[in-house]
Parts: sequence; structure tokens; C-alpha cells
Amino acid sequence: MSEQVLKKSGTVQKGRSKVRTIAQVAMLGAVATVLMLFEFPIPFLAPPFYELDFSEVPVLIGAFAMGPIAGIAIEAVKILLNFVLNGTITAGVGEIANFLVGCAFLLPAALVYRKKKTRKHAILGMIAGTVIMTTVACVLNAWILLPAYGIAFGMPVETFIEMGTAINGAIDSLFTFALLAVGPFNLLKGLLVSGIVLLLYKRIRVILRGDYS
Repeated sequence: MSEQVLKKSGTVQKGRSKVRTIAQVAMLGAVATVLMLFEFPIPFLAPPFYELDFSEVPVLIGAFAMGPIAGIAIEAVKILLNFVLNGTITAGVGEIANFLVGCAFLLPAALVYRKKKTRKHAILGMIAGTVIMTTVACVLNAWILLPAYGIAFGMPVETFIEMGTAINGAIDSLFTFALLAVGPFNLLKGLLVSGIVLLLYKRIRVILRGDYS
């Protein structure tokens, strides 16, 4: 009888844990969506249509606290809610790219941190995530995003190159645009997000995991 009670108790506990995880994913996804609304350009790095936001902060915090799958779910909630609220001007291409770039950041960071949950591994994970995110962003912008934006806005890609050249004279193609504008922009984003997560995670972990140690 006691064994049945223990099994039932374990099942209830698992059910509560799943509900809590779903609720936290939804909550962090909503916070990330709100943060996406507060964008600002970095004019000395990239043209003004590239705007920095800190929506990856709650995504990465959730990935650290609940694992990489939860992080992917939070990223998906963020993209879907933003799509519903703001629509799209790239027939969904930009939203898909945003999701892929976000996952390229959170997955390496969360996987490295999961191996050993220490500050050192969190930093190593975020460094890896920043490098991979920057690489993925460069590839997507050079071969998919910028051409898609050109079609959506009825503009030749040369227009984007000229905007890049105005910031950095070495930019003379989509490849150099991605390398010298998109790359530094995403490196800065990764560093800023990582710094904020390092400051906030230990405190927020208490709420997300009930870890008071």
C-alpha cells in the first residue's frame, strides 16, 4: 500500500513539475516578447534596420534553469507572439532566421552549462554561443535574409551594401557586409546578453528552480 502511495505521489510530483515548466516557458516567452519591442540601433556598427534588443536574456536564463529544450520552447513562444503582435514584412523569413539565430546562441550555452553547472561553464557556454550565433547570423544574412529583404522592400541588394559602405568603407559586397557589419553587431549582442545573464541568473534561478542553495 505504501509503495502505491509513493508511486502516486511521484506521478503527482512529475505532473506538477511539467505544469510549472510549461508556465515558466510561457512566462519567460512573454517577457522576451516584451523586450523585443524595445529595440535600438547601433549606428557605428551596422545600418539602422539592425536593432539590438535583450529578448535573449530570459531565453538564456530559462535554458540554463530548465535545459536546452525549454530554451528552444521559450524562443519559439517569443517568435510566435511577436509574429502575432507585429506581423511580418518578410513572409516569415525574418522570423525563421531570428529563431535559428536565437537557437544558435542558446543551445551551445545551455549544453556546455548542463555538463557542469558552474560559473566557469556558463561563461564558456556563452562564449561558444556567441561565436556560433555570430557565424549563423552572417551566413543567413549574406545568403538568405538580405536578398529576402530586398525582394520584400523592392530594393536591390546593392542598396544594403551602400548603407554598409557608409559605415565601413571596406564593405563592398554581401559577404563583407555580413563579415564587417552583421558579425560585430552580433558579437556585441552576445557579449551584452551574456553579461546581463551572469548578473541575473543566480537570483532568478531561485524562483525558477526553487534552488535556495
